[in-house]
Amino acid sequence: MLYAQNNVPLQTIDDQIKKAKDLNEQYDILKNGVESAKNTAYGDASVVANAIGSTGGIASGKPFNDTVTENINDMHDSMTKLDLQLSALDANTKAKMESIANSLLLPADRSRTLAEKIRILSEEGGQRWSVFQAGMVKWNSNIAFSMTRIRNAAEDVTSDIQEIADDDVPAIVNSMQKDLGLFGNDFRRFCQTQPDRFRSMLLQIASDADWLDTHFYGLQKLGARFFYDEDGGTYHIEAPKLKGTYMLLDEASITGTANIIMAAVLAKGTTTIYNAACEPYIQQLCHLLNQMGARISGIASNLLTIVGVNELHTATHRILPDMIEIGSFIGMGAMVGDGLIIRQAGVKQLGIIPESFRRLGIKLYIKGDDILIPAQKHYQIESFIDGSFMTLADAPWPGLTPDLLSVLIVVATQARGTVLFHQKMFESRLFFVDKLIEMGAQIILCDPHRAVVVGHDHKIKLRGRRMVSPDIRAGIALLIAALSADGTSKIDNVEQIDRGYECIEERLNQLGAHIQRV
Repeated sequence: MLYAQNNVPLQTIDDQIKKAKDLNEQYDILKNGVESAKNTAYGDASVVANAIGSTGGIASGKPFNDTVTENINDMHDSMTKLDLQLSALDANTKAKMESIANSLLLPADRSRTLAEKIRILSEEGGQRWSVFQAGMVKWNSNIAFSMTRIRNAAEDVTSDIQEIADDDVPAIVNSMQKDLGLFGNDFRRFCQTQPDRFRSMLLQIASDADWLDTHFYGLQKLGARFFYDEDGGTYHIEAPKLKGTYMLLDEASITGTANIIMAAVLAKGTTTIYNAACEPYIQQLCHLLNQMGARISGIASNLLTIVGVNELHTATHRILPDMIEIGSFIGMGAMVGDGLIIRQAGVKQLGIIPESFRRLGIKLYIKGDDILIPAQKHYQIESFIDGSFMTLADAPWPGLTPDLLSVLIVVATQARGTVLFHQKMFESRLFFVDKLIEMGAQIILCDPHRAVVVGHDHKIKLRGRRMVSPDIRAGIALLIAALSADGTSKIDNVEQIDRGYECIEERLNQLGAHIQRV
């Protein structure tokens, strides 16, 4: 329940918003709402920025208000500049700065980072800042110039935060009040008493806005223009003519890279894409486009060069097998049944997937383009050379794909030994292990990114349960677990599984499974 008040005059709202223009009050309104989510020191300003950026356009349906975004970017630039100035000083100088700053600050502020201490002193100005400067100059006259630059950088941060507080936050508070029914005091109380809900709201808004950033960035670099229709809640893209350019992607998005490639092949001039995804899916797309008349070089690397052409022609292409599906069937064959042969598996395009299963002790044999997984009563997890237990982590291609980590976790539950799984690339993908724990698996969820699996060695079987599939990959992992468990399991939200595995129950029933869709 959101806190709300009725029958309060509008004048009261306006008065509260006007009172909120004090910097410290403004700062606390949003900081208190998210400090439980991001408990950092110098990150406070960044937290506020994220909160403001995420909530600034709720009323309009636009995730990020243009003015707010510009102000936040300015603040980030100022903070980066301040960090660079501080990093240029050696450790001894920093230690002395810490000592002098602590002597001038209240006990509550002494636990802050050096950057925050300098910001507080410079923001206050006056005698304490003068004493701080004088002490540093006296200690080492060679850093006088550096101190001037640090002061300027710190003042820029303060000025930017002040601008956000004066201009943006009142509007944001008003927007939140209008759309969520929260008054100034109610909003503060909501942030303080329900930080998890406030955090969840911010993260959801932010994720909705961010997940297409790479796609939009690439097309914008090629000359496309984006327009947001507030009434319809849709984006419109206009590009009368695309021009080749150089771009460095902020992340190696597979679909983002694919979309940029398809646009760039018909753009005028040369396009260079750095930090491009290089998965087999991207490679086969590039080979197909080259067959159609495109001019793409650097295939299978993270640096693609595309020379635009006027037109493409038809071509014939054989689609690769889905490597995630292949990996899932390897996991099934290892855990359940009397063995399995996977025909035309596209072995050359599987990368380190087979080897990752071998590290769990799974025996598999490759003959031509086929994979044989024999029946195994026991499989022993490997350890590192120094004797420490195995760690499996995902990584961009040619590393281990994150989409198979859930399958490997399920397979490990019946192995002999212990293994640490580290999900580095995505948030919250390991929370499905709660379902495995309920089935009897021995798993320690260390944090949202790491889980330790202690294998049963088939001495203890999993128990059938009713579960909900949260996403494609967790869904197939739960299905594999259900196939190996005692009793009957029910999996809801199977549409998630259908997205990645066509007619999965029909194919598995042909192999001897007993699966019924209801």
